[in-house]
Amino acid sequence: MNVSLNPQSLAWGRTENNIRALAGYAAARKAEIGRENVFDFSIGNPCVPPPACVDEAFRSVLAETNGVELHAYTPALGLPSLRKAIARQLCERSAAPFDWRQVYVTMGASAGLAAFCRAVLLPGEKAVSFAPYFMEYRVFAEAAGGSLLTVPPLRDMQPDFDALEALLDESVRLVIINSPNNPSGVALTERSLQMLSALLAKAEQAYGRPIWLLSDEPYRELLFDGRTPLCAADYYDDTVICYSYSKSLSLPGERIGYLAVSGRTQDPAAVFDAIAGGARACGFINAPSLVQRVVERCIDQTAELDVYARNRDLLYGGLRALGYDCVYPDGAFYLFVKCPEADAVAFSERAKRHELILVPSDDFGVAGYVRIAYCVPTDMIERSMSAFAALAEEYGLK
Repeated sequence: MNVSLNPQSLAWGRTENNIRALAGYAAARKAEIGRENVFDFSIGNPCVPPPACVDEAFRSVLAETNGVELHAYTPALGLPSLRKAIARQLCERSAAPFDWRQVYVTMGASAGLAAFCRAVLLPGEKAVSFAPYFMEYRVFAEAAGGSLLTVPPLRDMQPDFDALEALLDESVRLVIINSPNNPSGVALTERSLQMLSALLAKAEQAYGRPIWLLSDEPYRELLFDGRTPLCAADYYDDTVICYSYSKSLSLPGERIGYLAVSGRTQDPAAVFDAIAGGARACGFINAPSLVQRVVERCIDQTAELDVYARNRDLLYGGLRALGYDCVYPDGAFYLFVKCPEADAVAFSERAKRHELILVPSDDFGVAGYVRIAYCVPTDMIERSMSAFAALAEEYGLK
C-alpha cells in the first residue's frame, strides 16, 4: 500500500531535535551506570523548584474553584483576568502601551512562536533570526510556508547589522530576537536594539509594509551582573512579545506563556486577530485552565534564580582555567564553548566518553561550539570538572 505523507513533516519527524536526542541518551546512561556518574548538560530544564506561591496557588485554586468550572474550557484567548494581569505587568516595565485585549495566552513560548509565524508569514516570505538561535525557529517559519534567513554573529555574539541590512528586502516579513539568548546566554545591548530598530524602520519605509519584530523572552528575568531587562517595544513600534513562565516560575512542563502586541504596532487589533487565527490553525487554543489561574496568582513572583549566576561563575571560571574558550553569558543558563576542533558533533561525541553530555552548535546556526546547560545542581558542576579536565588534556589545552 502506498502511504502518502507530508514529506516535510516526515523529515522533521525523522530529524529529532538534537537536544532531546542527547537528553534521551543521557537518561539511558544514567540507568546503566548511575545518575551520579553522568554529567548531563543537555536540556534547559530548571533545577530550582517553583516559588512557594505556586504550590500554594495550586492548592487554593483546587479548593476554592468549582470543579466543573475549573476543568472547563477557558476562552480560546485566555482568561480575561490573567490577560489583564499580563498587560498590567508589561505596562509597568515598558513605555509602550499594552492592551489586555491584545494579549493571547499560549501553551508555552513554542506555541506562541508557531502561531505568530502562521499569523504573519505568507507562502514564500522570509523570517530572519540572529545566530546562534533556538533551533525550532526554522521549523516554525517553514511550517507557515516561509523560510528562515540567518544573520551571523560578531565575535561578541552581538548581531552583524551589516549582514542584516544586506538581507532585508521586500520578502522579509518577520525578525525574531531572543535575549538573553539560547544558546549563548548573551543579552542584546541597548545599542544593538537601537541599531536594529533603525534598520527595520528604514526597511519598512522603503518597502511600504510592516516588518514585525518578535521578541522571544523566556529568559527575561535571568540576567546577571546587575543587568536589567530591556523591552524591545520601547525601541521599535511593530513589536510583539513572546513569553513563557517555564524559566521564571520553573514550570516548563506546564506549558504556559503568552503573546502580547504592543499598542504602537500598525493596527494592533488586526495583528491580534491574525494571532488568534494562527493559533487556531496550529491547534493551539485553550491553554490549561488550572495553570492559567495559578500563574495569575503568582505573576509577580519568580523562583530563586540566583543559583544560575553562581553556576555560571563556577562553570565559566573552571573551564577557562582548563584552557577552554567560552562566551561570557549575560544571562539565561547556557554556556557556549568553542570546540577545540572544527567539528562540533565530533567533539560532542568525544565528550560522551567522559560522560559529558554537550549539545553541538550546528543546529543553532553556528559551527564549532557546544552548548552547556548549567541549570543543574551545583555539585554536579563541581564533580564534572575532572571530566572536563581529562577532555581538555586529550586536546592539549592550556
